[in-house]
Amino acid sequence: MNFQKNDTVTVTIEDMGSDGQGIGRADGFTLFVKDAVVGDTVEARIVKNKKTYAYARTEKVVTPSPFRVEPKCPCHRQCGGCQLQALSYEKQLEFKQDKIRNNLIRIGGFSPKDIDRCMEPIVGTEQPFRYRNKAQYPVGTDRDGNVIAGFYAGRTHSIVANTDCLLGVEENREILEIILEHMRKNHISAYDEATGEGLVRHVLIRKGFTSGEIMVCLVLNKKMTDVSPQEAGRRKEGDKNSPCTYSSSALEWIAGQEELLRRLSQVKGMTSVSVNCNTERTNVILGREVVTIWGSPAITDTIHVRDMNRPDFPITGRELSFSISPLSFYQVNPIQTEKLYSLALAYAGLTGRETVWDLYCGIGTISLFLAGSAKKVCGVEIVPQAIEDARENAQRNGIANAEFFVGKAEEVLPAFYADAAGREDTDAIGSGLLSPASDSADMLHPDVIVVDPPRKGCDEACLAAMLQMRPQRIVYVSCDSATLARDLKVLCEGGQYRIERLRGVDMFSQGVHVETAVLLVRT
Repeated sequence: MNFQKNDTVTVTIEDMGSDGQGIGRADGFTLFVKDAVVGDTVEARIVKNKKTYAYARTEKVVTPSPFRVEPKCPCHRQCGGCQLQALSYEKQLEFKQDKIRNNLIRIGGFSPKDIDRCMEPIVGTEQPFRYRNKAQYPVGTDRDGNVIAGFYAGRTHSIVANTDCLLGVEENREILEIILEHMRKNHISAYDEATGEGLVRHVLIRKGFTSGEIMVCLVLNKKMTDVSPQEAGRRKEGDKNSPCTYSSSALEWIAGQEELLRRLSQVKGMTSVSVNCNTERTNVILGREVVTIWGSPAITDTIHVRDMNRPDFPITGRELSFSISPLSFYQVNPIQTEKLYSLALAYAGLTGRETVWDLYCGIGTISLFLAGSAKKVCGVEIVPQAIEDARENAQRNGIANAEFFVGKAEEVLPAFYADAAGREDTDAIGSGLLSPASDSADMLHPDVIVVDPPRKGCDEACLAAMLQMRPQRIVYVSCDSATLARDLKVLCEGGQYRIERLRGVDMFSQGVHVETAVLLVRT
């Protein structure tokens, strides 16, 4: 049978796909059904049909699954961020455990027996809502021209108005309503992607869960040259160490700026307000230039080291403090971040004598976790601001055995290997990419390499350099188990490495993504 668009069919959901859609079969035809969970029987409407399968959307739940729960958020079906909110949390964890396992078998080519031998139970969370320390709200207008903020509907750039996402902190709603009310009162325009016109593009909000400090960054369709940075952010006269504070004599980035800052400063925990300039016609949210217009240029937060070899994951007593700027990469779930990074530390098996490379190191979070138990750690990150933050964070925590380099991991590591191995086909050292302190045999053949790449995974050149350097252990931290499986296949081909331990960590409750930590040992 060939279904046509808008046909309605009754189907029982037997499985779930990697993007959270329900999977069922009707008359030998495979259906991928949005908003259905495993065990449901639903009436679904066909939205796109192919030769042997079709995509559909749930119109009515005929018989609910025993795993179905009532979603807390009224926008969960429209918003593209919470694909699993109608699924019980226990079943969400099972879904993510299976997703990692299936990708390693299907894409990585590993045997089920080998994966089951080394795969440990996924690490769940006690806080599956209100866990995000960062939110980026697009600002736009509704059909009646009213200014709104919220989130994009799934696979679109249509904004679903919602100032109180249940994954974010409660302060987000108060902050957004202040900004939206101010925009309406002062006739401040929202950005229009179609025309490239309008001022306010996004509102970025971050909160330090330990410190309680809050940061707001307004992303504006405005060039830095339109307002003098020297005037827009000043230090208190006579105190060079004071935080950057707003001066009423400054040129305005936004109409009624002084009143807006007065209201935002009254939000409990408010520490930093800044503007980010982005005039590009792009989907990238943040531009490169940031000016602090009230308070400090960064907030702080603390991460504790946990003992991941105990079932209750107790805090060991060690803790690290981090400075976080608007452009910093910092994991969005601080509670689960402690568990993920502590797991990476446990997998690294450090005794104090090891040399370690940390690739895609961000602001140095994993590097500094490792440095407390290693001889030396070298971190690599492409974003200059992140490396500045990493160096500042090392100093903040009194860590002297961590060194950080700006560059692409796929360029820095091969260049270092080539130079340290005595070849002359690189000018990496001469260009200042690497410092003389890191030019040593110890770092040429490190004991451990830790890699935490973006969702696209590692570059081929980076993987090749890792294999050349032949560390005893590789710890791979991944936010995408599909690209993880692809890269592990490369690292384990030829029998150089084998998977020793493997564990998922639920960093993104209610959504389909999952973090994974893998320990590879040299054979």
